[in-house]
Amino acid sequence: MVSAPRIAVLLPCYNEDAAIAQTVAGFRAALPSATIYVYDNNSRDRTAQVAQEAGAVVRTERIQGKGAVVRRMFADVDADIYVMADGDATYDAASAPALVARLVDEQLDMVVGSRVSQIDLAYRRGHQFGNKALTGILAGLFGRSFTDILSGYRVFSRRFVKSFPVLSVGFEIETEISVHALELKMPVGEVETPYFARPEGSESKLNTWGDGIRIAQTIATLYRIERPMLFFGILALALAVLAFVLAVPLAITYAQTGLVPRVPTAILVTGLMILASLNLFAGLILDTVVRGRREVRRLAYLAHPAPGDGTR
Repeated sequence: MVSAPRIAVLLPCYNEDAAIAQTVAGFRAALPSATIYVYDNNSRDRTAQVAQEAGAVVRTERIQGKGAVVRRMFADVDADIYVMADGDATYDAASAPALVARLVDEQLDMVVGSRVSQIDLAYRRGHQFGNKALTGILAGLFGRSFTDILSGYRVFSRRFVKSFPVLSVGFEIETEISVHALELKMPVGEVETPYFARPEGSESKLNTWGDGIRIAQTIATLYRIERPMLFFGILALALAVLAFVLAVPLAITYAQTGLVPRVPTAILVTGLMILASLNLFAGLILDTVVRGRREVRRLAYLAHPAPGDGTR
């Protein structure tokens, strides 16, 4: 006999009492057999009470930030398939069965709900720009990417969730999730889903400028952590080129006179070349460390069966 997969719907929430009941009801109708978890992140309103009245399993995460909530959810909840969305009723709960079916039928480890905005104000231009920038960078780093890197609507396999060491604290968690899948070369997919404006009385927690800065920081961190040879190699090359430019006049003068009159410049050139060498060796060493870390994560990933193996 083939048992049905255990499905968990994970809804991280912060001050969502105006939308959480509608969100829970939507996923209850779309996935009747699923257990719906609402993780309250220090809300100052009635989010936890409203979610409980709507029939969700309510838990609390005291460390502030969406990344901290995802870390707790992934650690605590045991299931075969995980559906993660926001508790603001912007994601289409009715699309969940299609995302789950795609995951199981094709034995994928993650399916991203790619947002198709149903209203212009639902998806800010600043976030669209950041999304496109991250998409291009991830494609350059890993050879492939997603069309909607920042989507919070995703379906995961058990082996994805249990091999994912969440490090992010805030809204950059979606980028880290995408990088985890691409880094381990997991089979992934996308399904277009409607994206709605928040219901009346619900306020966005996003900040275009603040999130833009975090996106830029995430981009720099991606290069440094995931491609240390590239990151430190570029720094080494820049320092070496600067040293060469400064050294050329010194070399010409020395060839003509046999003297080095600009001693401070010569010292600077030497220092720059030392720094370039240090950056080069740092990149080489860290590249080996990253490879070892990737192997450990791959082994943790392979410790769990693929979705669809023994379940349906």
